[in-house]
Amino acid sequence: MITLTQDTDGFIRMDRHLPGSLPVTVAFADGTSEVLTGAVLNKAYDDAVAVFRAKNHLDAKGFSRVRKMPANAKISDVPVSPGMGR
Repeated sequence: MITLTQDTDGFIRMDRHLPGSLPVTVAFADGTSEVLTGAVLNKAYDDAVAVFRAKNHLDAKGFSRVRKMPANAKISDVPVSPGMGR
């Protein structure tokens, strides 16, 4: 089992997808913890990537719509909150 800790800004560090059935314990900044599946965290990661790409005018593959050079579209901050698994 993996344990991820939420920082004071409400994010966990995650830079890739996890196996969907993997149980992951998330320790929240308020002192509570919750066991989530990798699938739930993968959805949160995908949502964070989509928001990042939209804010930076990147297409679905992470390439800039303005510049001709590809941009690095990797993120590692994924917002989490208690009750996500419900």
